[in-house]
Amino acid sequence: MFSRISLWLAACVCIPFAARGDEVQLRDRAGVTGKILAEKADQVIVDLGFTVLAIPRSHIVKTVRGDGAGAEGANGPKRVAVGAAATETKRELYSINVTPPAERSVREQVAQLGEAVVQVRTPGGLGSGFILNEEGYLITNFHVIEGETQISVEVYHQKGASLERTSFKQIRIVAMNKFADLALLQITDKDAPKFKSVRLGDADVLAVGERVFAIGSPLGLERTVTEGIVSTKTRQMQGALYLQTTAQINPGNSGGPLFNMRGEVVGVTNMKITFGEGLGFAIPVESVKYFLDHRVAYAYDNDNPSNAYRYLEPPSRIKEAKEPKTPKKS
Repeated sequence: MFSRISLWLAACVCIPFAARGDEVQLRDRAGVTGKILAEKADQVIVDLGFTVLAIPRSHIVKTVRGDGAGAEGANGPKRVAVGAAATETKRELYSINVTPPAERSVREQVAQLGEAVVQVRTPGGLGSGFILNEEGYLITNFHVIEGETQISVEVYHQKGASLERTSFKQIRIVAMNKFADLALLQITDKDAPKFKSVRLGDADVLAVGERVFAIGSPLGLERTVTEGIVSTKTRQMQGALYLQTTAQINPGNSGGPLFNMRGEVVGVTNMKITFGEGLGFAIPVESVKYFLDHRVAYAYDNDNPSNAYRYLEPPSRIKEAKEPKTPKKS
């Protein structure tokens, strides 16, 4: 729906307003001029004169306010840039950008984000993951830890010009959703430091053809970076919608982050077409946010018989158990 709104906004750019109007600069070089009525954490409310528009923060690059005094002066109205630099809003377990940061090269992003991407190891194999906050909460795929109780996480800390590997053995399974293929873990080692973390983005505003990159451990080759584009945002696989990307995804990438060029996680890499190249798939980050916001519903406790996961018998079996069997006539 916002695509239609964006086109409508682009058409509104040429509508004249008073010189003292506030400006809202949008992505794709679009913009709106009007009066900013309110700036909330997730949206900006703008009065266009003939209507009031709520613009999601994820679509806004920058807002510029007029001086509001009515006197322009010799050099024109005074301008105050709001949100020119990225600002962060923290949720309970994760953070998002209120104002999207500027796009940067993959090289710059990897240097900043590398410490937040981890390797998840179990006796049955390995996968990837990414840290959500300094307390050591991290996301990976459910299938990476499925059926496993001995889990370790390898974190890479920047030491000078190189990365130093540290393995943590005390890992708690906080929540998991088999059907969304997501798991929330926490590093609980006593000597664990404050961890570097990533910020979650918005997959809904991704455009087909937009550049993305992944960091993970494909086939055990740790710290591997692959770059590509978003091929489609709505690839249906087994009843769910996935991001399809040309960034190379292989076994070992599972659970790792797919980043946009602003360094925000837009997806969780989890599968590929076996006999194809450049056909990787990622779980949209909106599913991750929903999982985290409702993690109590997916809470895991191996010692609790009232665990949120309670698999009930199918109705057909219950019915058969209640109904006495009719003896067959000879």
